[in-house]
Amino acid sequence: MEIKTWISAFRLRTLPLALACIGMGGFLAASQGAFRIDIFILCALTTIFLQVLSNLANDYGDSIHGADHAGRKGPTRAVQTGAISPTQMRNALLVFVGLCLTSGISLLILSFGFNWNAFLFFFGLGLLSILAAVAYTVGRKPYGYMGLGDVSVLIFFGLVGVLGSVYLFTQKVNPLQILPAMSCGFFSMGVLNINNIRDIESDRVAGKFSIPVRIGKEKATAYHWFLLMGGLLTALVYNLITFTSAWQFLFLVTVPLFILNGRAVQQKAEHELDPYLKQMALSTLLFVILFGLGQLIA
Repeated sequence: MEIKTWISAFRLRTLPLALACIGMGGFLAASQGAFRIDIFILCALTTIFLQVLSNLANDYGDSIHGADHAGRKGPTRAVQTGAISPTQMRNALLVFVGLCLTSGISLLILSFGFNWNAFLFFFGLGLLSILAAVAYTVGRKPYGYMGLGDVSVLIFFGLVGVLGSVYLFTQKVNPLQILPAMSCGFFSMGVLNINNIRDIESDRVAGKFSIPVRIGKEKATAYHWFLLMGGLLTALVYNLITFTSAWQFLFLVTVPLFILNGRAVQQKAEHELDPYLKQMALSTLLFVILFGLGQLIA
């Protein structure tokens, strides 16, 4: 089997979004003088393994449950087309679970040493992250098919991703940092929402009751604007509360990108939305970089 088949199944275009929450945590730690490159590298590596695990599980689960079929508007999937067999995909899932555990445990040892309370707590969070990555579309009752994907994204791409990574650097969390964590969570939910609006018809046929399937495209578009504005406003409020310099508002440079994304979701047909998944993910990563630079310059 060609390596490019697996690379395609890894869906590397989703990695900027996965790295955004780790980047936000790293910048917040750096603004407190607590950044460590070794911890950041292992954070990023663990996050990449988790994201690829999630992507492979989605490929497998959606094919098994019938959400990937000829009428789906998005890119074709590996199991759906037969490029990768279900058995091969299950084996790949086991490999990436192992990679997640190896990288994650190494990260916890590096960060906490013999602080077993912190180690065990974060090890539990890691196991929950792995379970969430797989159970989104795999199993008898995948939670993604019940419309709970948005909640999971807010928790793991927002609160856990940002606040957890901050704690790995600093061994503490400032409650105000919930606000930038929510920013990452809202924007990540926006990426999922575009995906679900694109697939609204095929998901309905397959019995995958995402939020857009439940409320329809018009209300899902309004929900998308709420997520975009929520991501910007939580960042704005955080910087108003912690204000020391106008550089903290450098992230506002990305506002036109999010407006462009919202207008595309509002105006374009479902089958035209796929490029805006990547645009939203890259806009989120740029937002995090500019937000973080603003924190450091200030």
